[in-house]
Amino acid sequence: MKVILIPVRCVASFQNIFIVAALLLMAFAAFGQSTPPNTHPRSADLGLKVGILPAGPFDAISDVAGVTVGHSTIIRGDDVRTGVTAIVPHAGNLFREKVPAGIFVGNGYGKLAGSTQVDEMGNIETPILLTNTGSVPQVADALTTYMLNFPGNEDVLSVNPVVGETNDGYLNDIRGRQVTPDDVFAAIKNAKGGPVEEGNVGAGTGTIAFGWKGGIGTASRYLPGSLGGYMVGVLVQTNFGGVLTIAGAPVGQELGQYYLRHELQQPGNGRDRADGSCMMIVATDAPLDARNLKRLAARAWLGLARTGSAGSNGSGDYAIAFSTAPQVRIHANAKAVTQPMEVLTNDAISPLFLAAIEATEEAVYNSMFRASTMTGHGHTIESLPIAKTTQILKKYGAIK
Repeated sequence: MKVILIPVRCVASFQNIFIVAALLLMAFAAFGQSTPPNTHPRSADLGLKVGILPAGPFDAISDVAGVTVGHSTIIRGDDVRTGVTAIVPHAGNLFREKVPAGIFVGNGYGKLAGSTQVDEMGNIETPILLTNTGSVPQVADALTTYMLNFPGNEDVLSVNPVVGETNDGYLNDIRGRQVTPDDVFAAIKNAKGGPVEEGNVGAGTGTIAFGWKGGIGTASRYLPGSLGGYMVGVLVQTNFGGVLTIAGAPVGQELGQYYLRHELQQPGNGRDRADGSCMMIVATDAPLDARNLKRLAARAWLGLARTGSAGSNGSGDYAIAFSTAPQVRIHANAKAVTQPMEVLTNDAISPLFLAAIEATEEAVYNSMFRASTMTGHGHTIESLPIAKTTQILKKYGAIK
């Protein structure tokens, strides 16, 4: 325990004694309220190997050079369980150095702000923010303010904020729209490289996956030098349902919790919902143009499917892919009417597709493994039972 020393030259009265005591109580209270480290295992900690490609050093989207991630986690009282997650493609001025990007819509039941301009222009000019459905307008407004105030943007008249969402209204007072501009600014300011916080953090604070606690998850894959040595990283915000399958093992069925269970076993006796949404952010350092980034984003959906997603009518599933390669950035200050750009050919990107599939699949698992049981808004959602899940994975040979 860290000892806090408060120098006191003279305590000449009871008033001074009370002041010192109050300061000590505040110090220890602050110590006691510090967030405990997340001790839940990641999929790799359980010995689970997803796919054939190797993971990056942190097995996270931040393995893509220059990409940083930040969270604002908002937990207040009994009803507020939400937040903001920021994915920043590079540390420079994103409006002046836009990154090429593509968006794939698996099922469009959602509110992905800024998507039409990305489709039209093929680039992203702000950090990518994730939050809850009801807070998209506030978050987009705050992100616009952040970009207009960014040094070097004093003459900018319009920016295209990119904000994705999932609906956390079961555990969170989503109608209260609790996210503030300060929460947005803090998520961007807190963005850093290295290990990425997962589970009940940021935009994943109040989410649910396959009937258990969902959240933020991430993973990465890199290609051998013979295939270019490129990195692909994925971050997901999981809030959807289906029949949970982990590395081929029917975990949801074995645990007795999966979509349509009641209809199949006890017709007319309840309904296991598969509605919700999933946001998938794919980053790579491979030099890809917007067209092939959209194709890369589409492969993230294949990774989502591997986990057992039902892709239901009420599930808004989106993937955003961008490239950090300096040679493919779009420079807003450039006066030239043409911009030479060297990009990978169609035939060269198939290994990247596999990397995106594997990283997305593992990121979904990490979002659940790292999540904790959450109570909010009058409801409780249990975390995935790790011990039972481990037994199931061993039973089906997914781990030893």
